Amino acid sequence: MAQTAHGIGGLTYDPAKRAKPAELNVFLALVIITSAFELIGRIFMGDSFLFNTRDNIDAIFNWQRLNIIILQVSIVGIIALGVTQVILTGGIDLSSGSVVGATAMIAMSFAQTAMVNGSPNPKAIFGEWAMDLPVLFPILVGLACGLAAGLINGFFVAYTRIPPFIATLGMMVFARGLSRWWSNGNPVSFPTESYAAIGKGMMPVVIFVTLAILFHLVLNHTRYGKHCYAIGSNEQASRMSGINVARHKLLVYAIAGMLAALAAVVLSSKNLTAQAGMGVMYELDAIAMAVIGGISLQGGRGSILGTVLGALIFGVIISGFTFLKLDAYYQEMVKGAIIVGAVVLDQWRQQRRTKG
Repeated sequence: MAQTAHGIGGLTYDPAKRAKPAELNVFLALVIITSAFELIGRIFMGDSFLFNTRDNIDAIFNWQRLNIIILQVSIVGIIALGVTQVILTGGIDLSSGSVVGATAMIAMSFAQTAMVNGSPNPKAIFGEWAMDLPVLFPILVGLACGLAAGLINGFFVAYTRIPPFIATLGMMVFARGLSRWWSNGNPVSFPTESYAAIGKGMMPVVIFVTLAILFHLVLNHTRYGKHCYAIGSNEQASRMSGINVARHKLLVYAIAGMLAALAAVVLSSKNLTAQAGMGVMYELDAIAMAVIGGISLQGGRGSILGTVLGALIFGVIISGFTFLKLDAYYQEMVKGAIIVGAVVLDQWRQQRRTKG
């Protein structure tokens, strides 16, 4: 194949060696997995995974299943947007699932209605002063909880040089204990109508997509985004070039904490209750979405678009296994295998890039 002269030092440009965007590979994986479920369904079940097969419904696609696919990953997807930014800087956040549990309990405590079916709220945590408050109040309380957790994580990572794994592991344990202590392990229920509207219908999807677009623009077109990639690629060089690495890490973990708190608000609103066990394993699912989406665990490489595609792969797998009527524990085994496979693929890409 003919090569085009580059014009610098005799270097040449070979179009065949141009690297494909990592997101393209993730998209192809999404297409392959979706096609596999469609093919299996057609052959073994006589039904379609994606397309409508009912005569009484005038539609090509099975919109109900498509809505469920994105709806069931949207809340964890919100967390994954923050986790993506943390991993880009070379860190990790294991506390987001526990922050969801603690924030859901606390925020719901300030979102309760005073009367339930004509009787006083049987699940009331505080007195009348905390009942029927404007919806903005429990949202701000929840975001404040996430901000506090993120700032604590960021402080220990950035200023004490504690490994992110240890710092966020400590917060994970603390936040889970806080969620169980808050109401002695009892659920907090009966929110106001305005609070319940936050997670109603497809609102979680709207919030997820809006935030994904926002942070995609932020990472690609702002100084904040450039600093995230620079720190993850080479922290020492970033520090020498004038980037305040510690302050930036503090900001990144704070944003991740607030996104986890927002996910808690949406989740508790959607379920109309908050329980101490909410958010268990959410942090691992969020990390998996980012890794499947092509982000490098060593930092400096990845994108919001890749994470969104990784979330969709999760949704297709969960919905596909339900479609095939397979038990839920198969989903966990497959997700584990996919996570390991994604990390192995990332290591292979890095070795290939180093040799090249």
